[in-house]
Amino acid sequence: MWPCGSHPYYYPHHGEKIRMSYTIAEQVDHFMELGYVVIKNAFPREDAEEWTKDVWHRLGMDPNNKSTWTQERTNMPAHRREKVSVLAPKAWAAIQDLLGGKERIKEDSATWGDSFIVNVGTNQLENATTTIDPRDLDNWHVDGDFFVHYLDSPEQALLVIPIYTDIKPRGGGTMICPQGIDLLANYLAKHPEGVLPTGLSFTPSTSKYEKNEDHPGYWSHLKEVKRQCTNFIEMTGEPGDVVLMHPLMLHSAAKNYLRIPRIITNPPVFLKEPFNFDRENPEEYSLVERKTLKALGVERFPFKPTTERRFITPARVLRQQKMLEEEKKRLEALRAAQANADVAVSA
Repeated sequence: MWPCGSHPYYYPHHGEKIRMSYTIAEQVDHFMELGYVVIKNAFPREDAEEWTKDVWHRLGMDPNNKSTWTQERTNMPAHRREKVSVLAPKAWAAIQDLLGGKERIKEDSATWGDSFIVNVGTNQLENATTTIDPRDLDNWHVDGDFFVHYLDSPEQALLVIPIYTDIKPRGGGTMICPQGIDLLANYLAKHPEGVLPTGLSFTPSTSKYEKNEDHPGYWSHLKEVKRQCTNFIEMTGEPGDVVLMHPLMLHSAAKNYLRIPRIITNPPVFLKEPFNFDRENPEEYSLVERKTLKALGVERFPFKPTTERRFITPARVLRQQKMLEEEKKRLEALRAAQANADVAVSA
């Protein structure tokens, strides 16, 4: 059954057929060219407001007092989760289109939470008269700090960015580099042993070097962006928009010069099985697989990892566990204050 009551249709693409239920031909072409698509109004603005209504209390900041905005960017822990099919059915339909159907997606990953990424900028940025060149941003990376990366990794099948606030140009929207997909696909194809996420870099998982950067296969996202990338796009949007990107999209947190708080999340999507770049029937390739093959410049690419897939516990997990407890205390204090106020009014 196809989501949202829609019907599948076939779009001829390079002489082949692509099964889709939501994504239109122009979006397919856009994804195949630049590696991302924007789903406008994927969920109501009112839902975005409801989900973020406690964010300032959780942060311990005052929305009306910038002097309390002591941290430029904050990656918050999650308190609640909702099925994507309920929260944003249009986005869920497009996710299925990009990944080859609902049956390929792990059910327990088809949820979004309130693990917001908040970017409030700084006083220095607000008073800046120039804009930092995208190549000089200090946060270039690909998502997935919790697993060893392979070309066919199923753990991060898409980079998903639901938008919960208005994001204007120079307002801290995620900066992307579509060229990075080609660069990283070819890099990972040469490393079937897998690579470890080592900060803003990759290091072959079998490395014995004391310093990661001494390994011949070491990859620095920051250095490669400076060396090879020329095309950059800043993601702007409105509450309820959802950006869906190829999992190898190089991206960076951009600077928020406007100091209008920017709130997004970036929930991963897991596949039941790894991507398959060597299918007998080319019509069975997902759009993500097609884009990866295009990046490699081939029609088929047999790939088999030479080491065991494994998960990693990133340092942020411990940080977010501590943050979660602090946020719960602030929310409990808020609820108590609201209850006392209600009692006072009724007395």
